[in-house]
Amino acid sequence: MGVLSNKISREELKPGDHIYSWRQAYIYAHHGIFIGDGKVIHFTRGGGLEIGSGTVLDRFLVSSSPHSPDSPCPVCGDQSLGDGVICSCLDCFLAGGDLYIFEYGVTPVFFLAKARGGTCTLASSDSSEVVLHRASFLFQNGFGMYNIFKNNCEDFAIYCKTGLLVYTTLSVGRSGQAASFLAATSAIISSPLRYLTTSCSGLALVGLGTYCVSRLVSDIGVRRDVVKIPVEELVARASSSNTPEEAPQTAKEK
Repeated sequence: MGVLSNKISREELKPGDHIYSWRQAYIYAHHGIFIGDGKVIHFTRGGGLEIGSGTVLDRFLVSSSPHSPDSPCPVCGDQSLGDGVICSCLDCFLAGGDLYIFEYGVTPVFFLAKARGGTCTLASSDSSEVVLHRASFLFQNGFGMYNIFKNNCEDFAIYCKTGLLVYTTLSVGRSGQAASFLAATSAIISSPLRYLTTSCSGLALVGLGTYCVSRLVSDIGVRRDVVKIPVEELVARASSSNTPEEAPQTAKEK
């Protein structure tokens, strides 16, 4: 894959690939695991959000199938209100968008060159057999409650690929998109530092430097608040909590 684009063709897909497609004019991307036979397992926030659940943004960033009860997909049926871990055909997953592949085991230089978060990670992927097992197991047992910052579709796909979970409850999850949002926020908050320089290039350099450092230290491939946990143990522990990242704390203490 190149620095400018991770776009691939359907013919290049292999079972166990972590794929994504941009939504709503490239505001955010929806992620999932390709399992073969034109099917994708993914973690979705559908259009049936109940009052009082999720975040405010969850009411607008809907990632499930674009089909409705009036025009259901001939393969998947109506998944417009689907929540949690679901299995869809590739067309429903893409929702009219292009197909991209998420990259694993990239170098820090390549990671920083991909200024948009949610496209790659320094973490290494496990074998396709292990990835498919995790995805299928979570399809049957769930992945907790959807949360756009702590437990979203990218978090789901990254866990399937790596088995890594954040064990602190104070930070965001594994999502590169969430990390980019917080990195941009950090760059804005760092405004007082920008007054140390009077040149336009200096202002831009401070902001860019803050953004890049924040993204890099938030990547699951380098951060220290992660633990590898078997999917069976994850589901058992998550059954008593709202989101999977609360579950691994005991595992870390063993």
